Amino acid sequence: MQQSYEALDRPGGFSRVRLLAPLSHRDYRLLACGMSVSLLGDGLFLVALAWQVYTMSDAPTALATVGIAMTIPTITCLLIGGAVSDRFDRRVVMLTADTVRAIALAALAALAITAALTFCELLAIAVVCGAATAFFNPASDALVPQLLPAAVLAQANSLDQLIRPMALRMAGPALGGLMVGAIGAGWTFALDAGSFAISVAALLAMSPLPVSAASPKPSGAAREIRAGLRYVRSHAWLWATLVTAAIAYLLFMGPTEVLLPFIVKHRFADGARDLGLIFAAGGLGSLGCAVAIGQFGLPRSSLTFMYLAWTVATLAVAGYGLSKGLWGLMLASVLFNTLETAGTIAWATAKQRHVPSQLLGRVSSLDWLISIGLLPMSYALTGPVSAAVGARQTLIWAGVLGAIVTFAPLLSRRVRRFARSGEQLAQMVVQEHPARV
Repeated sequence: MQQSYEALDRPGGFSRVRLLAPLSHRDYRLLACGMSVSLLGDGLFLVALAWQVYTMSDAPTALATVGIAMTIPTITCLLIGGAVSDRFDRRVVMLTADTVRAIALAALAALAITAALTFCELLAIAVVCGAATAFFNPASDALVPQLLPAAVLAQANSLDQLIRPMALRMAGPALGGLMVGAIGAGWTFALDAGSFAISVAALLAMSPLPVSAASPKPSGAAREIRAGLRYVRSHAWLWATLVTAAIAYLLFMGPTEVLLPFIVKHRFADGARDLGLIFAAGGLGSLGCAVAIGQFGLPRSSLTFMYLAWTVATLAVAGYGLSKGLWGLMLASVLFNTLETAGTIAWATAKQRHVPSQLLGRVSSLDWLISIGLLPMSYALTGPVSAAVGARQTLIWAGVLGAIVTFAPLLSRRVRRFARSGEQLAQMVVQEHPARV
């Protein structure tokens, strides 16, 4: 049975329930507060990790290797994490994953502070964090519809996309740049470990949630994973989006995460601060986008809007290669993050609207898996490609080719037909079932 989404896509968007409405629900408020602090810590981590790695080895391939070490365990464990999140209390799954990450980061901080950290130890900690993330993310995606009425889920998605860039891409990196410069990467890792401890405390304060009655009876993880695969394969809008996202991420994610810090470090005298400013500018754009969608709603053709927003966002990656000054890099970051956020809100709402609750954890795990499945290859290729053609040319071509791939689903008649019929169905639901908040 699919979820009902009364009054989410009528003209005028969110006229009854505004952006902060989900926070009136206690458990969601605890979840949002805990995740906000954790994401702030992750923003610190983005800058600290890049500076720690480039201090140990001044080569893009070193940071790419760390990215691979974090990503491969996530990819390997995601399907299991999705099945676990559909079978057990999703709050407990998230709590366990955050506890593991807090311990791992505390160990990283201790080793870095005492100058005892080796590159192999850094890779080992990255593996642990990546595996824990594979359980946390599907459980988090699937937990929100359990905490909130259907009528405020789109607002919750907008609020998430407001909090996430504010903490992860704006305040966190800006503070991270200052912290790394003032107290060093090691103590910054310690602050991130503390942020996970706060998230654990917030999850512990939430009410225990029973597993949904619609959840599958234990029948073996393999069988449950196959059921999720069959569902995705039978819906063109799902598999087309996931496959094109995987290819686009292959093209632009490694170059963006590896080469942008490399360019900033070697072009600007105060590199750590300037990298934080670039990330923060993107976070500010994401923040504004989330507020706008929370106030005015998604366009009626939200899936078409999603593909177009993501296409232009990916094209903005080329701006990192074309820009020669700090302001140009900040502008590219704003454009990329603003449109990426708009597409993500539309995508999260579409999944929650059209995917049955009992399958949402597994579909979310497949979303994460297929979207990032080629990231290790992206990181691995970034070093040799940038060495051959240059960092700037790599970023330019990554943005252009990624944008072409991202636009591709709109060329499919089945995807366009679903985009139209899905919106029509939403309007019929609105007319037959008045919204209840």
